[in-house]
Amino acid sequence: MNDALAPTVAVIGGGQLARMLAEPAAALGIPLRLLAEAEGVSAAQVIPDHTVGDYRDLETLRAVTKGCAVVTFDHEHVPTDHLHALEAELAVRPGPEALVHAQDKAVMRERLAALGVPCPRNAVVTSPAEVTAFGYPCVLKTTRGGYDGKGVWRVAAAEQSTEAFAAAESAGVQVLAEELVDFRRELSALVARSPSGQVSAWPVVESVQRDGICAEVVAPAPGLDPGLAVEAQRIAMRVAGELDVTGVLAVELFETTDGRVLVNELAMRPHNTGHWTQDGAVTSQFENHLRAVLDLPLGAPDARAPWTVMVNILGGDAETSRLYDGYPHALARDPRLRVHLYGKGLRPGRKVGHVNAYGDDLEDCVERARHAAAWFRGDLGDESEQP
Repeated sequence: MNDALAPTVAVIGGGQLARMLAEPAAALGIPLRLLAEAEGVSAAQVIPDHTVGDYRDLETLRAVTKGCAVVTFDHEHVPTDHLHALEAELAVRPGPEALVHAQDKAVMRERLAALGVPCPRNAVVTSPAEVTAFGYPCVLKTTRGGYDGKGVWRVAAAEQSTEAFAAAESAGVQVLAEELVDFRRELSALVARSPSGQVSAWPVVESVQRDGICAEVVAPAPGLDPGLAVEAQRIAMRVAGELDVTGVLAVELFETTDGRVLVNELAMRPHNTGHWTQDGAVTSQFENHLRAVLDLPLGAPDARAPWTVMVNILGGDAETSRLYDGYPHALARDPRLRVHLYGKGLRPGRKVGHVNAYGDDLEDCVERARHAAAWFRGDLGDESEQP
């Protein structure tokens, strides 16, 4: 290998987020080295320098990161003790003291409360009786390991909480109770922060969740009060600074019916609500994440068009879903459409790709993105509109 190459970035986790780091890394001339969980996973298909192994094994992590300048992550599940051990050998970004707030919801809630960041009312609970004392209806969450609606239960009576406690006991984690927020919609404020303290903030977006999974994102959030948008960005920038986050931070928020924003979740990595930036922003979340972890100057987060709409492609019936076979129709119908497929096998409800549509008219962007995603899913028959 040429010693004149840029510093190598190790990436832990072989999902689509790691896969989408590969394109800006290639453009910037930054070598990536991947720890994948299995052969042929999404990122391993496009990052040649990869090893298959268990991220829970410290020696595997050390072997993969040896000689790298920095390590970053496709997910938040690497054990905190392992992250501390790696810090003695290379830069860990985000670091373990920051990342624990995305790993553990109870830790996150306690720290945000100390900072005075607005959050739903919450408490760690140890029994159905304590949930009753907290009050119904409410939302129960396992403090670690949940994602895409998993590890989350909406409950209205004590008997409905038993599943949450059983899941928490099996995983060796706690249960967090949160008030059921009366919200108008969900928002996401995405920022990137470098070790030197530079922060770049993208426009606040609206996210549409279905069955706990992000289905659509509209950038910027339509009709959002400018003052509330600034408040959401201010919260994200403050959290990034106070928690010493390096890289991309996604702050998922509720816009309440009485005109406030409350922090719902944190993610310290590129995030589904930022996929629109690949085609709709001057600098994507993936490029700025790489710039941030290498402490390079961050790129402009400005939108390229008045509107960008991202719609996820979810796996459906394998016999009708088109994926690659959907390109002739989708691309001929909409030459400005941008399609991103993840190289994943089809499974009902699984995220296998997304489409971005951008332009001057919001309704047009929504229709184009929804049509393309539905076509790839196989939800539209051959009798549907042809180009």
